[in-house]
Amino acid sequence: MIPASLSRARRRSPSRTALAILCGAVLLAVLLAAATAANISREEDLMKRFLLHEGLTLIRAFEAGARTTMMHRMSGDDPMETLVRETVKEPSVVYIRVVGADGRELAAGGEIPAAYSGPPPARVLEADAPLTTLTGKGADAVFEIAAPFEPVRGQSPWAGRGMGRNHGMGMGGRWGMMWMREPVDQGPMVIYLGLTTAEFESARQADLGHAVLMGAILFLAGIAGLYLLFVHQGKRVAERTLADMESYTRSVIESMPSGLVTLDDRGCVVSCNAEAERILGREFSALAGRKLAAEFPSLPLPTVDDPPLHDQAATCGGEGSGVPVRLSSSTLRAADGGITGLVLMMRDVSDLLEMEEKLERARRLASLGRMAAGIAHEIRNPLGTLRGFAQFFRNSFAPDDPGRGYAELMVEEIDRLNRLISGLLQFARPREPRLEEVSLKDLFAKAVTMMGDDCARHGIDLRIDSVGVPPLCADPDLVFQALINLVKNSVEACQAGAVITLGTRRDEERIALVVTDTGKGLDEEERRRMFDPFYTTRKTGTGLGLAIVHQIMEQHHGTVTVRSAPGAGTRISLVFPLSQKGGCHDA
Repeated sequence: MIPASLSRARRRSPSRTALAILCGAVLLAVLLAAATAANISREEDLMKRFLLHEGLTLIRAFEAGARTTMMHRMSGDDPMETLVRETVKEPSVVYIRVVGADGRELAAGGEIPAAYSGPPPARVLEADAPLTTLTGKGADAVFEIAAPFEPVRGQSPWAGRGMGRNHGMGMGGRWGMMWMREPVDQGPMVIYLGLTTAEFESARQADLGHAVLMGAILFLAGIAGLYLLFVHQGKRVAERTLADMESYTRSVIESMPSGLVTLDDRGCVVSCNAEAERILGREFSALAGRKLAAEFPSLPLPTVDDPPLHDQAATCGGEGSGVPVRLSSSTLRAADGGITGLVLMMRDVSDLLEMEEKLERARRLASLGRMAAGIAHEIRNPLGTLRGFAQFFRNSFAPDDPGRGYAELMVEEIDRLNRLISGLLQFARPREPRLEEVSLKDLFAKAVTMMGDDCARHGIDLRIDSVGVPPLCADPDLVFQALINLVKNSVEACQAGAVITLGTRRDEERIALVVTDTGKGLDEEERRRMFDPFYTTRKTGTGLGLAIVHQIMEQHHGTVTVRSAPGAGTRISLVFPLSQKGGCHDA
């Protein structure tokens, strides 16, 4: 199951970089549009200035032509009409109109619009500069220039028109020169020059096409950039999701309570978690690439062709001294279904086996208790009768009679059997603890007083270590009994010159009563069976002392820990919780 945080990572919105690129693309598009509009406006203004310049140039040329052709009027043709007719043949000229101040048309040529509405002559003559008008759209647009027309500077060009017609060509030389020198005033004139904008419109369309092409290229570049950005963003999200999933999977594997080892198809170690390192007693760096079966021959490891294991019991580290584990295995398969390796699950069952051992011991003790409770009274009554007869026979013999010694031996053995039966009854029917605060200092002092003479007889030094712990919440009689039983066992295990120390230690939640001796110590078998009833290594022992100690600690919800080795002495700790349910601070 994928965590919600990883699902949110897949839906994560584009980063600030994506927004920045998008804003940059929009800004570039706006700048391109603004530049295109400014370029079109600049071209239109340039067109107007150019056409105006060209028109004025044509007008000046037209005026000059008019001045040079006035002398030819005697031929009967209107030179101005001829000049207009010839001028409109220029590709850039659409029409030419020359009108008088009163609006009367003097000469015209070209394609004049039917619904022509140019500025009136009076407005043109009053203007400080030529008037321009742009009419029509697209390739049919016409740029018109309206300006005063002066074929003869300061005088009307039409003064000698009638004279030329009346006198004919015969008088051309003299009267012609006189016409030029003394022209008749025709009044001011206005010329309307219409120029085509087809070339400029074609250039504008080309610029618009170029702008559209550049915009399309920019748009495609922006789309490609955004696509690449989103692809990169998706890759980053996928990488981040994969990293999160890898970290999540690693965390799950590392937090597993069981050891997990992956092997390739050759049985070599590919990975393992911390619990597997603890169980195997090796770090992953020392196992990587090595065959696990060669490193741990005691493990019944399968191959990829073997059936999988299920809770197979094994010992990791050698029989009798390693970690007891339960092995399970399964195959690793690739996407195509091929087997690529194995997964091993190692479950440390040390605690489970210890618990099973405790349960088994408790079961045996319960059975033993029931048996002891059933036969104790039946044995105790005959023992009382036998002890009475033994005492009678002992008193019947003289002090130096051998029979008296036999009778005393009978009494001692009957007393020993009676103590054994009393221990059985106590073990079979333990009383409930009566909890109260117990001073360990006083408890130790009482134990030294009681056991001091016995230790002195054996040449053993019984000491009390510093006691700096708070009062213990326990049953004082039961704790004292457990302490005396431990001291008695230490005395039996020590030789003359040994030392027995009573001490304490404490942590945040527990208080421990510690009995340490410098005796012969215990081997592995003795440590394993020391709390079993009737198990003893002494000829005179009953084997119930430590079993009763264990029972008392269970009644107090405590534990018993043992540290011992042959020849190195023994240290037994009775560990009590700081508070008990039903009494003391918890009451």
